[in-house]
Amino acid sequence: MIRHLVLFKLNEGIAKDDERALAAAKGFEGLDQQIPELLEWQTGWNVSPRDVAYDFALNSLFADEAGLNAYATHPAHVAVAQQWREIATLVVADFEV
Repeated sequence: MIRHLVLFKLNEGIAKDDERALAAAKGFEGLDQQIPELLEWQTGWNVSPRDVAYDFALNSLFADEAGLNAYATHPAHVAVAQQWREIATLVVADFEV
């Protein structure tokens, strides 16, 4: 099993109520219904006020690296990932569980 975590930090001048941020977050809705390799799917806005905190998080689970790769190249994921890259920086961690 592969756990895939992504943390998003909105770029300077982009707030979480910005229409671009709201659209990017909405783009994740239902992705688990479109990509069968997704075994678990959680996303959400951060609630921590700490300075080191990121703004948005994604937590997902795949059976194996092939499933993760299928997700990474799926057109629905590619489209929403591009939305996020335009408004945020991100960090990714993939680890075996």
